[in-house]
Amino acid sequence: MNKTTDDTAALEPRIHDYLKHRLPQANDLELRDVQRIAVGWSHETWLFDLHYSEEGRPKHLGLCLRRDPGNALLRHLSDLEQQFRVLKCLEQTPLPTPKPYWFEHDVAILDAPFLVMEKVPGACPSPWGREGRAFYAAAATRGQLPASFTATLATLHTLDWRAAGLDFLGVPAPGTDFVRREIAKWRELIALSTPKPEPILTDLICWLEDNMPATERVTLVHGAYRTGNLLIHGDRISAVLDWELQVLGDPMYDVAYVLSDLNREGTPLLSNLVERDAFFRTYEAATGFVIDEARCRYYNALYAMRSVAFWMSASGLYASGRSNDIRLARTAWSVPVVLERAARDLGY
Repeated sequence: MNKTTDDTAALEPRIHDYLKHRLPQANDLELRDVQRIAVGWSHETWLFDLHYSEEGRPKHLGLCLRRDPGNALLRHLSDLEQQFRVLKCLEQTPLPTPKPYWFEHDVAILDAPFLVMEKVPGACPSPWGREGRAFYAAAATRGQLPASFTATLATLHTLDWRAAGLDFLGVPAPGTDFVRREIAKWRELIALSTPKPEPILTDLICWLEDNMPATERVTLVHGAYRTGNLLIHGDRISAVLDWELQVLGDPMYDVAYVLSDLNREGTPLLSNLVERDAFFRTYEAATGFVIDEARCRYYNALYAMRSVAFWMSASGLYASGRSNDIRLARTAWSVPVVLERAARDLGY
């Protein structure tokens, strides 16, 4: 039995007891098909089906449990309680997201804070593997999934975030406040990683600080909107996942992420899925926003800084012994790759 299987076996009866406490009217409660999935970088994730009876009627809930491992890639910037709160706010909006059920601070329950949310029907093919790329290439030819991908992003950017109660995320002041906050956030994560000096990174940060665009409109921004962070059911997006990087800010920040060639491999299709002209046409028609490509180029430079911050944090966690996830060790290789790309973009 490997460590992941071991962890699941040890945790399963404790999850059962917790859910029995949360659902006092449930009888014959049983967890089925419990599996820990190796996705994401910040939190441990379990999927399972809960079967029980209530007043003699059989019932079923598909559930997802996310637990804080205490050594998250984003450190204090990745907060399960905030994710839970965001999902609660989004529950009554048109955006497809998992229904949140419970969040728990008490580490006595499962040894760490955790949240429980709906297991939404659908799959999340990895865009980095051969099978995932083949899946998205085939879906692109049918057309429905690319349209759903773009329409879902438009829904995210046009929902009424004030009415949803999302202003707790922090409303940026007019002007460059949004960009200043993002740069400061990633500078902090870089500093926490105690990096060695990186002259190109210093140049990149200075360029970003000297060229900050003003934010013209404020929307909810996902921060990592791409295939791999979306559940797909049939040929539509059934849920937007990975609520760790969301902010209130410039919608072009998300659009830039979609346009980036970092999010596709060996294909002109955006996010391995969407034809560029169709994305522009559909997104602009659905939102009423004109895609500002110059602003997107700036945000792609900011994503380079953010990527370096991620990989420095990840490799630092492994090197210091705070994580034994071998994937984090490999990220040290990504830092010079990202910086070389940034150097070319800066005109080196």
